Amino acid sequence: MGKTCRVSTLCVLCVILALVSIATIVTLWTLALTDHGDVTAPWDSPIIFVLILLSYRLSMDVIPEYYNITIWPRLSPDPNNGLYIFTGQSTVQFECVKETNLILIHSSQLSYTRQDNKHMASVTTAGTIKVLIQKSTWLQPETQYLVINLKSKLRQGQKYQLYTEFTGELADDLSGFYRSEYEEDGLQKIVATSQMHPTYARKTFPCFDEPALKAIFHITLIHPPGTVALSNGMERDIANITIDGVSWTKTKFEPTKNMSTYLLAIIVSDYTYINTTQKDPQVILCIRIWARRKAIDLGQGNYALNVTGPILDFFQSYYNIAYPLTKSDQIALPDFYYGAMENWGLVTYRETNLLYDPETSSSRNKEKTATIIAHELAHMWFGNLVTLRWWNEVWLNEGFASYVSYLGADHAEPTWNVRDLIVLDEIHKVFAVDALTSSHPLSSNEDSIVLPNQISEQFDVISYSKGAAVLRMLSDVLSEPVFIQGLSVCFCIFLLAVKEYNGSLPHSVDRIMSPWVLQMGFPVVTINTAIGKVSQKHFLLDADSNVTVKSPYNYEWLIPIRWIRGGTVQKDIWWLMEKEVINLEMKSDGFWVLANINVTGYYRVNYDLGNWERLFTQLNTNHKVIPVINRAQLVDDAFSLARAQLLSTSLALRTTFYLSKETEYMPWQSALNNLDYYYLMLDRTDVYQPMQDYIRKQVTPLFLYFKNMTLDWSSVPVQHTDQYNQENAIRMACRSGVPECNSLTTTWFKKWMEEPQQNMIHPNLRSVVYCSAIAAGDEAEWEFGWSQFKIASVANEANKLMFALACTNNTELLNRYLSYTLNSTIIRKQDATSVITSVASNRAGQKLAWDFVRNHWEYMFTEYGVGSFSFASMITGVTARFSTPAELQELKEFVEAHSATGFGSATLAVDQALERTRMNIKWLQTNKQEILNWFNSQNGDQMQ
Repeated sequence: MGKTCRVSTLCVLCVILALVSIATIVTLWTLALTDHGDVTAPWDSPIIFVLILLSYRLSMDVIPEYYNITIWPRLSPDPNNGLYIFTGQSTVQFECVKETNLILIHSSQLSYTRQDNKHMASVTTAGTIKVLIQKSTWLQPETQYLVINLKSKLRQGQKYQLYTEFTGELADDLSGFYRSEYEEDGLQKIVATSQMHPTYARKTFPCFDEPALKAIFHITLIHPPGTVALSNGMERDIANITIDGVSWTKTKFEPTKNMSTYLLAIIVSDYTYINTTQKDPQVILCIRIWARRKAIDLGQGNYALNVTGPILDFFQSYYNIAYPLTKSDQIALPDFYYGAMENWGLVTYRETNLLYDPETSSSRNKEKTATIIAHELAHMWFGNLVTLRWWNEVWLNEGFASYVSYLGADHAEPTWNVRDLIVLDEIHKVFAVDALTSSHPLSSNEDSIVLPNQISEQFDVISYSKGAAVLRMLSDVLSEPVFIQGLSVCFCIFLLAVKEYNGSLPHSVDRIMSPWVLQMGFPVVTINTAIGKVSQKHFLLDADSNVTVKSPYNYEWLIPIRWIRGGTVQKDIWWLMEKEVINLEMKSDGFWVLANINVTGYYRVNYDLGNWERLFTQLNTNHKVIPVINRAQLVDDAFSLARAQLLSTSLALRTTFYLSKETEYMPWQSALNNLDYYYLMLDRTDVYQPMQDYIRKQVTPLFLYFKNMTLDWSSVPVQHTDQYNQENAIRMACRSGVPECNSLTTTWFKKWMEEPQQNMIHPNLRSVVYCSAIAAGDEAEWEFGWSQFKIASVANEANKLMFALACTNNTELLNRYLSYTLNSTIIRKQDATSVITSVASNRAGQKLAWDFVRNHWEYMFTEYGVGSFSFASMITGVTARFSTPAELQELKEFVEAHSATGFGSATLAVDQALERTRMNIKWLQTNKQEILNWFNSQNGDQMQ
């Protein structure tokens, strides 16, 4: 039986009511008397109306125990209106824990069959089946409630049942119970599938749609013969039935565990599966991978099936709790907004994230499949068995799953060294966002997150990546055995299990962790090795910005520091617990000092210039003495410190000088991630060509290294990260104009064009080759890529082509490509945002993408909705290059033009775009000439 984590909560209703003036109440009461068709509301008093209108949280007067739900999706359109619909019946049994005559249950976009031609629901006393008389029943769209006003109060401790019959649209909006379409063997097929997270269960059936209100679900699906129905539980009873003379199949499922509404999944399709069983001392577990029949026949589900068992084994051992269900279904969907969703026992994925085809998928695709499976299966325990009370603590759920996904994938694929990649993929990525004044703490006040859009905003890079980084740091300072013990002792909120623990720590875990969780941002630790002074400061990319959000810890942290002195690792963690302190052991005495070994701490590090020089000397003489993760760290820290005006830009650029000798993936990827910003800011200026010349000089040795390793590109490297770096070598060599590289990629692509059935380009290199060749070519190359995209039967291959099509320099083709995103029969809704941001990342397409978004924003925002468009990532993508006052003005005007309707879940992204643009303008004005001079000096073979 699952438990719900309890965090402190404050009731806001009394505050709201106190702030509402009598005049407002009178006005609202007058409005309430207006006839609104199905939305009628003869309330007892204006206070009830204000309560319902303004409160987006349930009262907790009634608590659900179980739902008995039958859903009947129609997989053909209604001949009268062309709509796809579903109908349903629901009985929910609940207990009254506080006397009330008002039942609030979530409902959105559902129509109800009135009981006895009067009310939209009927309420009976459980057991006695005594019907309770209602004064009124109405829908409250603002708060997404079905409201039942009873003539008499529900009695405390008594159980009741609420019965409804309803109809909803099986739309293609990727939320709630929705429709996904695909073509197979020339036939158009329909999948009825679901996405309840975070607040879309109410769009499928009336429910108490808050994570703390767990219940057991008894699900029955009615579906066409020949199709298969799936839900969280195993299929228990399948029967043929007849309704109005038409044959249907009725599938009942075993009851679920006690769980939140957002974890429910229901699917009807004609999919097939592959399966295996995993024997456990207590249970035989059925593992199934579901997908389109053709995908299963081609073996695209085999890899997922092979890694699921080892990953489940790892988590059972890690949590010291057996997998709580009898089956583990995972299904690949053609249309799915999120990357994946951890529905308990029936995990849903985008096809690109679950299916792997050895013939066309890359090593990166394979790693993505393993890590995403590990992320979702981690939730089977942390998130599903144990669930957070409310959405203000999303970081614990998603940050934890993100962290342990690297551990689970590492267990399944031990030769990949996946654990280290968390530094690039999570920590460096989130540093860029958490260094803005528009960032936010990991944990927020429960009462500040109430609207559906506010809930959606919580699922951002801070919750996922910073959450993972901070938990990884905690595991390091406690030691992994103690960290895992904390999980076992109190699985609910494991921090509570160790909050008083200090062992060899300077303070309790609670005191150490609170500043990292309850205040936004992170510190930069500055070490002056000349005198041994160590200090900390809140790191902000904009050095002149003012943080308006107050912190209970005054932006100070208790910082664990692992460090090296002259190549020797210091044994114990040293703690920085003040603004500044003298640590004489960190005086250099001629040795270099390097802090934050393997970036286990969530902070950046700066040094005095003397120590930077000693580090440069080490890099340029024998860089391998410095751990590979820290070589990546030095590059990333230096570039970010320069952007914050804590180092000179020239010094940051010097970290790339040694790269002509570097062959490891992580330092190169760190450098390329940072140079991407230089491309964004400078590829429309006179710095562009000198920058290209320098990068070409640095990357040519890497290009030749992999040419020799692979015997003139006839193979790929054996080591996992070498495969990634081979791709980097080709991408940057072609991008910077190495003639041999451009000749190589265009030749490969031309051969494919000549023999479309014989693609000899290695799957690892297809992304970079497709992009390079389409960029170098014109309409013929683009049209060929488009034709291959349309017929691609493997989702990962289609994805590679989809992104490559945005690489063309032909603006007419880019405009045409953008226009396709408005037609979901050409570009799926789930992919539209990616296409737009990919075009924006092309310097020839940035202005086109921005104009496109401005011209079509209202249509996309109103017609597509948050279930199918990632407006936050779209805003971030199309504004990433903004670096002029004119672009800032355009952005301001865009924000002002849509201020009345707001930006929904993209609100924070808009604020960050404004902040980034201001910083970009300042950065370009401050640094452009220095950067130009530095590149010119390097290209002139002058000494650095």
